[in-house]
Amino acid sequence: MDKQKIQQAFHQFNNMSVLIIGDVMIDSYMWGKVNRISPEAPVPVVSITKRENRLGGAANVALNIKALGAKAILASVIGNDERGKIFLNLLKERELVNDGILTCKERITTSKHRVISAGQHILRVDQETNLDLDEKTENDFISNTLKIIKEQNIDVVIFEDYDKGVITTKVIEKITEKVNKKGIPVTVDPKKRNFNNYKNVTLFKPNFKELTEGLKLDCEKNNFDEIHRAAQNIQKTKNIKSVLITLSELGVIISSNGNYYQIPSHVRDISDVSGAGDTVISIASLCLAAGFSPKEISFISNMAGGQVCEKVGVVPVNKEQLLKDCSG
Repeated sequence: MDKQKIQQAFHQFNNMSVLIIGDVMIDSYMWGKVNRISPEAPVPVVSITKRENRLGGAANVALNIKALGAKAILASVIGNDERGKIFLNLLKERELVNDGILTCKERITTSKHRVISAGQHILRVDQETNLDLDEKTENDFISNTLKIIKEQNIDVVIFEDYDKGVITTKVIEKITEKVNKKGIPVTVDPKKRNFNNYKNVTLFKPNFKELTEGLKLDCEKNNFDEIHRAAQNIQKTKNIKSVLITLSELGVIISSNGNYYQIPSHVRDISDVSGAGDTVISIASLCLAAGFSPKEISFISNMAGGQVCEKVGVVPVNKEQLLKDCSG
């Protein structure tokens, strides 16, 4: 790719604002050492040496957007609980605005607790609700989000769906209708529940598992022609311009304008794939808003997703390293 074009676009990110709508959570880490097996059951005993809370889910997308230089505006619903207070404090620490965050006493704040020893992910324990928003909270959330869209100059809107209930059919329809009228591109990182509810969006980014489950498709991951046909079906029936599919060790494939491009993965020392999808949708959305072609979007997104897989835990992309990787 043209080095000067990439540099100019990455600089352009600094003047962009991105609205991220979706399920937020706390990624909680317990780091420790395993020195023995429990006498109570055949499981390792982890001696905890460090604890850490990080922003996760759609909030990790916001961190990626911020790390790439753009303004991140997060819209979600959290519980009116202790974990919710921790989440709001994390937003403040990372200098992210909370204008789009609503609290609901009927919900709990999603938390994923990971236990890690010697760089290995040993156990995860989740605290969450995955029920759809109740009618009042849903309407309040839509109204508040539409207010942000009206008052802010938004360059791209991201739906970051983790199937935890914040994104409902009504949320999708009302927000998409509004941003389409304003000519703002919309990108989607879907999950199973709402997979077929997204219509009239600019870019749709499932991973291979989400694609096959969402379409009930029996297909091998390396059958790019069949994956392209499936993507074209989505584009035609849902009025979606481009479909970007992540294929883990096989890289990514993007379908757009009747063609597809498959970008192979780069050889890397993979430590943890957590959060890679968040990074891919973040950079793909900014590249889309910056006017990159589908092939360029897939190339840079593939680079970004691979970079964060080299780190343990959910971490945002490194802009300078990504620029170096893409320009090399």
